[in-house]
Amino acid sequence: MKALTSHEIHFTPWHLRERTRNLHRQLSKTVQSNFFYSFLFLPKQKREAIIDVYAFCRAVDDVVDDIVERAAEGYTAVEAQVELNRWRTEMEQLYAGHPTLSIACKLQEVLTHFPMPQSYFDEMINGCEMDLQRNRYESFDELYQYCYRVASITGLMCIEIFTYSSPRTKEYAVNLGIALQLTNILRDLKEDMSRDRVYLPQEDLRRFGYSEEDLRNEVVNDNFRALMKFECDRAHSYYQRAADCLPEEDRPTLTAAITMGKIYYRLLQQIEQYDYDVFHHQIRLHRPERFLIALAEWARATGRRSDTDADRLHDDAGTHLTDAQDGQREPETVSDETREVMRKRGKGTGQ
Repeated sequence: MKALTSHEIHFTPWHLRERTRNLHRQLSKTVQSNFFYSFLFLPKQKREAIIDVYAFCRAVDDVVDDIVERAAEGYTAVEAQVELNRWRTEMEQLYAGHPTLSIACKLQEVLTHFPMPQSYFDEMINGCEMDLQRNRYESFDELYQYCYRVASITGLMCIEIFTYSSPRTKEYAVNLGIALQLTNILRDLKEDMSRDRVYLPQEDLRRFGYSEEDLRNEVVNDNFRALMKFECDRAHSYYQRAADCLPEEDRPTLTAAITMGKIYYRLLQQIEQYDYDVFHHQIRLHRPERFLIALAEWARATGRRSDTDADRLHDDAGTHLTDAQDGQREPETVSDETREVMRKRGKGTGQ
């Protein structure tokens, strides 16, 4: 793709609102997200590019999520649709070399170094728009399209920044995206129901005799556990598909994606460990655990630790972390070896 040229930015009330509303959101949501820990050890240029792409994805997603958060202001699906259409126009202007919003101007710089098709950004908008148009999915085939648009597309954007050589890496990104979104759906059943969104396919609810009323009342019974096992097994299958098509030659540049996959796979395991009761248990990894997963993958990819040593860091992340104070202090039981890797990383690598 030809490098885009910069230009003078013109502001309208929408631009000003976009700038002020998204400034604190980008900072707080990025640091709190699982996404943040996956790109923590990327080289500076790639890390900043990923942050800018994530800011776009987050901003578009917020357009729909704001319907609940800003209901008191009179913000409705109509206003959300208008904003999504503005984002479509903004992407057209970006690829024509004339972005106007701050996020799009940052993407302009990203695209000069890491070209990617406009269709990726358009599909992300289409995916968020689906949340305005429907809140139920009859079949998994219908849900798959939603997952592809809001998650797999993000993966396809990211691998253009990570860089790759094998065409199979695109298959990896697509399958991993589906796996991550299915995990999100299972984790967030309660929150989504509060927004009158049910992402579990209706055909699956009928198959296992679990009604929406049961879901609304947070009923945990044998039918629910059978349903959740079925859904978890489906998510497992997509993690496996992603692993099966991960090209060995691209593994070193895909450390961030692999890290993301391992963080979300841990969440899926948590759901299973709580006997699928996502209503009464918080499904999350604490910040030190996410950091250690990222650290272990970075150590493996850079050859600073053998696979066995990297797995030991994963063990630190998975079994030795206290959850009393999330992110407030270093975990008491992190091994001396892990601290040594962290100390060496702290000296910097020029990235």
